[in-house]
Formats: sequence, structure tokens, C-alpha cells
Amino acid sequence: MSTFSNPVSRAATTAKGASGSGLPARRKLLLHAVLLVCAIAMALPFAWMLFSSFKPLSEIFVQPPKLLPQDWNEEGYRTALGGADFVRGFWNSTYIALTVTAVSLLTSAMAAYAFARIDFWGRRPLFMVFLATMMVPGQLTIIPLYIIMGWLGWVDTHTAIIVPPALFNAFGVFLLRQYIRGIPVELEEAAQIDGAGRVRRFVTIILPLLRTPLTALGIFTFLGQWNNFFFPLIFLNSSDKFTLPLLVNQFKGQYVSDWPALMAATTLLAAPMLIVFAFAQRQIVEGIALSGSKS
Repeated sequence: MSTFSNPVSRAATTAKGASGSGLPARRKLLLHAVLLVCAIAMALPFAWMLFSSFKPLSEIFVQPPKLLPQDWNEEGYRTALGGADFVRGFWNSTYIALTVTAVSLLTSAMAAYAFARIDFWGRRPLFMVFLATMMVPGQLTIIPLYIIMGWLGWVDTHTAIIVPPALFNAFGVFLLRQYIRGIPVELEEAAQIDGAGRVRRFVTIILPLLRTPLTALGIFTFLGQWNNFFFPLIFLNSSDKFTLPLLVNQFKGQYVSDWPALMAATTLLAAPMLIVFAFAQRQIVEGIALSGSKS
């Protein structure tokens, strides 16, 4: 009886699993449908911006609204490229964002290593104060920062918008510290036995293991600096030093009603970052997930 009941019970279990397998499939289909709707809703403003850059002005505010232009033309791009020095602005934005990203990754990794591995007096309270700075809006510190930049003679120079964010990145320190705390201490202890000092252990052991979170942090930092508008607006006065966001804003002031040209200029500003995000979204997700899983 027992030998017969086992196959029967296994068959019943298999049948039950087969009949119940449709429920997870339906849930998965519903989840994908919801995600698809959300993705379309988030992509619609970018699509509207792109297609509006190819519309004539008469089609921008047509009722009912139409996504695709009826009369395709590139006049918006000609006006945008002719009304602002996009080549110089592109170079300014690129080298500023790359410099801030490179220096910020190094300083954030060193500070994160100190908070995660070096036992010094007041480490935990100092780290709490460090994190508390993320809750302070940048608008509240812009006046003393502007005074300091004036004392140093950095107003109307790119140094004023490179040094502060490059040397201090509380979010980056927090992100990397969480990941470093999950790296086994035994790796450093073994290197220490072999005679490796603190700096060598950091360079040869910790930094290579931080590749994933550093990639994610680098992308975030680069995107933030590329789209940074507030700090360049405050510190830069010369048009030859303007970044792309400032050029787009200046262009808007010159062509208030020329919406196709404004959409074209905005598309030129957003296109490089959309391409970077499309190719690097996997590294962003992995870096945040791995760093957030460390305790």
C-alpha cells in the first residue's frame, strides 16, 4: 500500500503544482504590464521633447496634442546650434564632469575606507555628522561658499565648481563604506602579515574589490555634474566658461517663444546622458544592490 501511495501522492503533488503554476504566471504578466505602463509614462516626456524638436512652431501647441510631427524639419537644431556655442559648452561640461568624477571617487573611497576600517576616536559620531550634511540643501550653504570662493579668487573660474563637489561627497562615502564593511578583514590581515602597509592594502586589495560600486557612483556623479545648473549659474559669469545647462538657459532667454529650438537644445544636452545610462544601467543596479546589502 505504501509503495503505491507514494507514486500517487507524487502525482497528486505534481498535478497540484501544474494547476497552481498559472497563478505565478498571471502575477508575473500583471507585474510586467504595470512596469510597461510605468516605463511608457516615464519615457513619454523624453519622446515629446525629441519629436517636438522636429516640429514647426505652429504644431507645438496644436489641439488635440499630437506626438509625431506632421511636417518634419531640422530648423530647431539649426537655430539651437547657431544661437549658442555648443562645442565650447560641451567641452566645458565634459572635462568638468570627468574631473569631478575622478577626484570624487578617490576621495570618497579613502574616506569610506577610514570610516569602515580605521578605529579612531569619534568615528561613529563623525560619520553621523557626515551623513547629516546630505539633509542640508545646497541653497543654504551657497552664500558662505561664495564668500570662500571670493577669498580664494575662484569666482568666475571652473575651479569653484570642481573643488567643492570633488572633495566632499557624503553619499559616495556612505555607499562605499557599506560595501567595504562587507569585505572580509582576513584579506587585509593576510596582506599585513606579508608586510603590506595601510596604503598598499587599500590600493591593492580594497580598490579592486570596489569596482562595481565605484562604477555606479561614478555614473551618478558624472550625471549630476553634467546636469548641474545651480553652481555654474552662481559662480560663472563669462560666457566662454559656461556649461551646457547654462547655454540652454541663455538660449531660452534669447528665444522665449521658439519652442522647437529650445527642445532641440535640450535634446542635445540630454542625449549623451541617456546613452550613458542605457549602457550602464546594469552597473548602476548592481552597485546599489551590492552596497545596500552590506551591514
